[in-house]
Parts: sequence; C-alpha cells; structure tokens
Amino acid sequence: MAKTILSITLNPAVDKSSTANHIQPEKKIRCSQPVYEPGGGGINVSRALLRLGITSTALFSKGGRTGELLENLLKKEGVTTLPVETSAETRENFIVVDTANNNQFRFGMPGEKITTADADALRKAILNASPSPDIAVISGSLPDGISTGWLTEIVRELKSKNVKIIADTSGDALTEILNEGVHLIKPNLGELSRLSGMEELDNDSADEAAKKLINEGKAEIVAVSMGPQGAYLVSKEECVHVPAPSVKKLSTVGAGDSMVAGMVSVIAKGGSLTEIARMGVACGTAATMSKGTGLFTKENAEKLYQWLSK
Repeated sequence: MAKTILSITLNPAVDKSSTANHIQPEKKIRCSQPVYEPGGGGINVSRALLRLGITSTALFSKGGRTGELLENLLKKEGVTTLPVETSAETRENFIVVDTANNNQFRFGMPGEKITTADADALRKAILNASPSPDIAVISGSLPDGISTGWLTEIVRELKSKNVKIIADTSGDALTEILNEGVHLIKPNLGELSRLSGMEELDNDSADEAAKKLINEGKAEIVAVSMGPQGAYLVSKEECVHVPAPSVKKLSTVGAGDSMVAGMVSVIAKGGSLTEIARMGVACGTAATMSKGTGLFTKENAEKLYQWLSK
C-alpha cells in the first residue's frame, strides 16, 4: 500500500531567477526575462517526489499576492497543495547567474512575521491533515514568529500518531526537534559536529558522530551530506558511503531538497539503507545538472542511480 507523504514548509518563497552578463557594482545590470518557480524546502521535496512518480501533499503558509503566485505555480506543476492562509506576505528570493563566468548570486529575502493566529492555523492544518500522513517531511527555515518549541510540539504530536519524521532544518530548530527523536536527519559535517559535540569531524569520524546521535535516540538514520564527496548514511546496524558521480554542475539550488526527496522515495517503498543512500545522492547530483532552480529530471536521476548501483 502506498505511503501518504506530507511535506511541511513554514517559510516558503517564490524564487525569481534571471541571468546577466558581467555583474559589476554601481553599474546598471540588465537582466534576462525572469523565471518564477516555487521555493522552500518542503515544497521542493514535493516537487522532486512528483518527478519520481510519487504523490505527496505540500502544506505551506500562503500570504498576499506572492502566496497566490506560489500556489498557482505549484498547481501548474501538478503538486497536490494544502495552503494555509496567513496574514504574512509570502517572501520572494532572487537568483542571478553571471553568464560571463557562470557565477551564481543568491539573494534570500526574510519573510514577514507570523502572528499567533497564523501559527495556530498552521498547527491545526498539520495535525488535522487528511488522510493522516505516514511520513512527514519538515524542511526549510522557520519564519519569524514560529518558535523552536512550537515546532517540537508539532513533532511530538505527529509521532504520537506513528508518523515518521524526516527533518531537514538547522540551528536551534533541529537541536530541539532531536530531543523528541526523528526518523531521519540530513546534516552536513559542520552541523553534525555541533549536534554531536565532536569537533573537527572528517570522513572517518563522521560515522562515530552519527552513531552517537542514534544511540542517544535522536534519530534512526543520519544522512551526512558530504557535497561533492557524496553522502554517508548511518543507522544502528550499518554505515553506507555513496560517492557523488562526477557531472557538469550548472546550479546547486535545490540539490539538498532533491537529495531528501530521493531518500524519502525509497523510505516510502521500504527500501534498504543502501538504496536510500544511492537514490539520495543520485537525485542530489542530478539537481546540479539543471539550470536555475529546476531541480532534476527523472531521466538524469535514474541514470545516476543505475551508475551508482553497478
């Protein structure tokens, strides 16, 4: 039976991307026609899952004109949406690629403050989502007005319903969530060092640091993102390292979210740790082969997965 997946994006955005030739300070920069795409961790996970033929519901806060645009963009892609109306205007990010050298400039705008009423509406929507999810992916940053304690309570209540929590956030929010314990987290080496209290981690000691978190009951699976070196996936029983294939990189936007989607797609099917790791690295790497914020193509992800399986 297919698993029900809910992605949760509390601080979504519309990503506006463009190109320009020779970006210089104090000069008028003429840009190409902008492209608008949905943005935000959980939203990108739902978009990426759809490319793999897996349906999920994207729950997100929606405010103002930008929020309307965000919902329309998702509907055009065929993503099942569960927007929660808020008084805070949905934020917009701006990405420009300098065509002279392929340098990418990413400008992330802050969102407006979420009110107590907005937070209550989000909480009710998450906990009353129907059907109740088997897997919940909490991904992205927290907006101003949402406390780490609020998020921890959400995790606690979802777990009481036997929901598997995939957490891809950072800072205090991730630290607090881990006190409740989740199914999977995806830290990089720096984040893993902070969470485990072990300094100056390298490839050899990452396994030990991840096992420490698992033994403390903070996560069942730790996916250590190693960038161009691939990823380590660690559980109580095993540790799997999957190297990243060498490809021509056009953009790194959405690579982390694509990796999460790849892993979730296998978790939903009950796959092995090795399969989870391979699909995560395949989708994350495939995302770097696409321009702008286009995530990945199914063809590239499947091709890389087959290569990693040899």
